[in-house]
Amino acid sequence: MRIDRLVVTGFRSYDELVLEPPPGPQILYGANAAGKTNLVEALVVLARGGSHRAADPELIAWSAELARLEAGVSHGAGHGPDVVEVVIPRPAVGAAARKRIRINGVPRRAPALGQALRVVLFAPEEMLLVVGSPGLRRAALDALAAARSPAHGRALATYGRALAQRNSLLRSIREGTAGREQLPYWDALLIEEGGAIVAGRLAALAALAEPLAAAHAEIAPGEGRLTMGYLTNAPVGPDESPAQAIRRRLAETADKELWNGATLVGPHRDDIAFRLDDRPLAAFASRGQQRTAILALKLAEVDLLTSPEGEPPLLLLDDVFSELDPQRASALIRNLPAGQTLVTTAGSLPGDVVAQRTLHVRDGRIDESA
Repeated sequence: MRIDRLVVTGFRSYDELVLEPPPGPQILYGANAAGKTNLVEALVVLARGGSHRAADPELIAWSAELARLEAGVSHGAGHGPDVVEVVIPRPAVGAAARKRIRINGVPRRAPALGQALRVVLFAPEEMLLVVGSPGLRRAALDALAAARSPAHGRALATYGRALAQRNSLLRSIREGTAGREQLPYWDALLIEEGGAIVAGRLAALAALAEPLAAAHAEIAPGEGRLTMGYLTNAPVGPDESPAQAIRRRLAETADKELWNGATLVGPHRDDIAFRLDDRPLAAFASRGQQRTAILALKLAEVDLLTSPEGEPPLLLLDDVFSELDPQRASALIRNLPAGQTLVTTAGSLPGDVVAQRTLHVRDGRIDESA
């Protein structure tokens, strides 16, 4: 898929912008606060229904009453073009704004956007993915698993609701205002949906293994094999499924959960570890090595989310060259996928980029430089 036309109105630093990007890599450069990240953010909103950086009201330009984003998206054979539109009105005093999402003029919910416009995003906000909290890694893996299978997203939503209800019930039992006989219903939901979530995560990690190692080897040859391992508090035993493992561990921790008033077992407590030649990357990696690992993950995601017809997602790389030495930056540029890619940078471009199409972002407009 590719963006044929992007229209941005009243969004962040852009009063009005129309961009018709050609296929292939696009390098957006300019000074800090010129609007490069805002453009990437607009595409994220069109693909996901919300920003990775801020709440909806913050996306509206100061001088505007609403932000409107529209993209014309073309696909491969067998799928006609789509027009994706997201409108974010400024909330009235004391009232919530109603965001409008349309695909080809038909109102839709945010999850439907991913079917019309798939994106893989690298953003500076993800630099804690290797060394930050487990929740960051769970969210990244769940987003990939949900993009591959909408059922994973539904399982996450059901599990989240069941987990909240079960935790509330556990606190009530601890306080003596509810009985244990109410637990089996929520246990069953937690086991079924939790097992599906773990299975989906494991499937995504298995599919990632070879593309991840290959992408890392291209960017940082000779550094070792990059892998991602799943760390769970309900390890699957012989002849067990993930759901059966969760059922077993819930029984083992039942008394402790009642004492704590919280669910101690399940995918909400699991983690994912980056390893280089089986050494935990978080224990020794430099900032450049961390960024390299995350970029390898993004390139592997592109591989996984490429359609059976060979149609890759849109790749967005924001401020990607920071903390990369010239060799890694050049290797990244050489290994960009064949699909449409937007790369932003505030600094000097690696020498390999001179032949690429570059766009200069400044003062709410974009000028073609090459």
